[in-house]
Amino acid sequence: MTTDDPRYACVWREEIFGHGAPILTFNNEDEAIAMANDTEYGLVAYAFTADYGRAVRVMEKLQTGMVGINQGVVSNPAAPFGGMKASGFGREGGDEGIEEYLETKYVGLAGF
Repeated sequence: MTTDDPRYACVWREEIFGHGAPILTFNNEDEAIAMANDTEYGLVAYAFTADYGRAVRVMEKLQTGMVGINQGVVSNPAAPFGGMKASGFGREGGDEGIEEYLETKYVGLAGF
């Protein structure tokens, strides 16, 4: 590893929570997925493709809580919001978000 290797720049290693469009090149789909997953974070990832099969393969392999395919905004009040790895635990929003605040209790009750 050299210090000028762009894969080790802060923009690739940290959650920047700001505007930016860092770009790295890759040779194939598996390499792109490996590069995207090579971080301790996993809030959201985006992929742009005209190939539906590729979209499904990529979204299944990305280690993130949310994936945007051919769109730059994934937030939706009806959808769960949250990440994987060091990007948080649990979900907010949607049915999944409500479940995070509930405790399920089973009661078996016979006649008394």
